[in-house]
Amino acid sequence: MAKLTLNRAKELLQKHVSEAHLFTHALAVSAAMGAMAAHFGEDVEHWQAIGYLHDVDFEKFPEEHCLHVRELLDGEGVEEDDIVAILSHGYGLCTNEVEPTTPLMKSLFTVDELTGIVMAAALMRPTGISDMEVKSLKKKFKDKGFAAKCDRAVIQQGCEMLGMPLDEVMAIVIAGMQTQTEALGIGPKA
Repeated sequence: MAKLTLNRAKELLQKHVSEAHLFTHALAVSAAMGAMAAHFGEDVEHWQAIGYLHDVDFEKFPEEHCLHVRELLDGEGVEEDDIVAILSHGYGLCTNEVEPTTPLMKSLFTVDELTGIVMAAALMRPTGISDMEVKSLKKKFKDKGFAAKCDRAVIQQGCEMLGMPLDEVMAIVIAGMQTQTEALGIGPKA
């Protein structure tokens, strides 16, 4: 078996997901993961693929998220390490099966929630994500009422796991998501 590719991740997600917002979230997390991979000097496309596929079971099993990843990906030629990496993003949230132990896992755990705040902030700005600065994102982050469903404690915990300051992770995620500005619909408003 080969490492998961982005094309394969897209094929697999298409089999199990139909809701547009889940594809948008998959792309946002994929872009953020690619930037995190570059930061760590790792395989960018592989990390993007993991990010893209991370919510493969969410639409079918929203109340049992992460508990059906293995059954959906078994027999699909996805390596065990990749399945385990995907499972790790639910650690302490919907499963305690896999604790994030690698930079890939810790990054996925952290950016999953953070991309939601970045998306929401970009959508509110006339210039979208194009010139977003960490300082303005941090203001939104501190406002608990803004993008309230995005769990700040998880993001902080993830930054601690990574041994990275929140500002640095935010900068990397913004830069990653800027590579997909058009596809994410977070460019400047006409």
